[in-house]
Amino acid sequence: MIVTDRFRLVPAAYVLLLRTGPRGEEVLLQLRRGTGFMDGHWAAAAAGHVEEAESVTRAAVREAAEELGVVVDPADLVALTAMHRTRATGLPVDERVDFFFTCRAWRGEPRAAEAKAADVRWFPLDALPEPVVPHERWVLDQLARGAVPPPVSEFGFTPDGRRPTVSS
Repeated sequence: MIVTDRFRLVPAAYVLLLRTGPRGEEVLLQLRRGTGFMDGHWAAAAAGHVEEAESVTRAAVREAAEELGVVVDPADLVALTAMHRTRATGLPVDERVDFFFTCRAWRGEPRAAEAKAADVRWFPLDALPEPVVPHERWVLDQLARGAVPPPVSEFGFTPDGRRPTVSS
């Protein structure tokens, strides 16, 4: 029996390329454009949906190649947090689980390899540009403080763990 009325989450993989730069710990971010979601915001330079029959690790490797033109070895990905988040719209597309990885080794020079990035730049973790996609900013702020986000995190829910009600 196939069940079609269950609650569903959209999975995504995020790769935070990190390096020690002239201004300390740095992260590579992209300026979003033409995507319909958070355009004009800075975001993880490599991120995207997990495709059908694809593991989250393979999705992270694929996104780094597609968006930045770099080759990442899955062994160089370090799991950071799995974030369950909601945009509280009630739409299934706005119910997410995001898998964040850090990566400090890759082959190739990162560049904007897709039109959806207006710019790609390195920023010190303690001097991020504005605006940054809010749920990603939360993760980056944790790293800037030297904290490790919890293995499972939540974003967009009320303190009691419920999805906020959206009024029209």
